[in-house]
Amino acid sequence: MSSYVTQTRAQLLASEIEQQILNREIQPGDLIGTIDALKARTGMARATVGEAVRILTDRGLAEIRPGRSGGLYATAAGPMVRIRHTLLAVTDSASSVVEAVAVREALEVLVDVDAGLHRTQADIADIKKLLAKLKAAAGKGRTEFLLANWDLHERIAEISPNQTGSALYLSMMRFVREHAVAATTDEDPAAAKAWLDLRLKTHEELAAAIIKGDIPRVKVAIDSHAGLLTTD
Repeated sequence: MSSYVTQTRAQLLASEIEQQILNREIQPGDLIGTIDALKARTGMARATVGEAVRILTDRGLAEIRPGRSGGLYATAAGPMVRIRHTLLAVTDSASSVVEAVAVREALEVLVDVDAGLHRTQADIADIKKLLAKLKAAAGKGRTEFLLANWDLHERIAEISPNQTGSALYLSMMRFVREHAVAATTDEDPAAAKAWLDLRLKTHEELAAAIIKGDIPRVKVAIDSHAGLLTTD
C-alpha cells in the first residue's frame, strides 16, 4: 500500500532539481552545477549534496562529466523519469520498480484477454464497483486515483485461469505498491484534470470491453492503455 514518507534534505534537493528539469527550466545537456557550486548555493553539507547527485543520476535525470568543464549535467528524460513524473514517486528501488512495471505491461494482454473470456457475473459486478470507485477517486487527485486504479487492475488479473501469469502479474503490481509514495508533482489544475480524464476514459473503455467479452475491443483498449506511458 502506498505510504507517505518524510524526505531527507538530499531527497528534497534532488526533487527540486528534478522539477526544474521536467519543467524545462534546465534543458538536457545543461550544466546543473558542480558539487562545490551546489553546496555554496544551497548551504547544504558536501555529503548531502553528494547524495542528491546520486539520487538524480540513479533516476536517469543527470550524469556526472569529468574534466575541466565537468560537473553534473541534465540528461534527456527516459522512461523512469516519465513514470515518476506522470504518475508517482518511488523509493530508492527505482530501477526495480521500472523492471516490475515492464513485466506487468508484458502480461497485460494475457490477463485482460483472459478476463474478457472468462469473467463471471460476480466478476462483472466487482469490476463495475471498482470502476465506480475509480470515477470517485478521479475527483480527489492522482494518489487516490492511482490506488483505485491498481485495485481495478488487480481484480481483473484475478479472473485469469492462468495461475502462473496471474500470480506474476499480481506480484509485480504489489511490488510497485510497496515502493510507491504519494505523488508530489505540482501542476496546473487544468492539466491535472486532463491527465485524470484521459486515464479514466481509457480504463472505462477497458472495463467495458472486458464486461462485454469483446476480445478485439479489449486488445484495442490495451493498446490505448500502453500508450499512456505510466504504471497505471
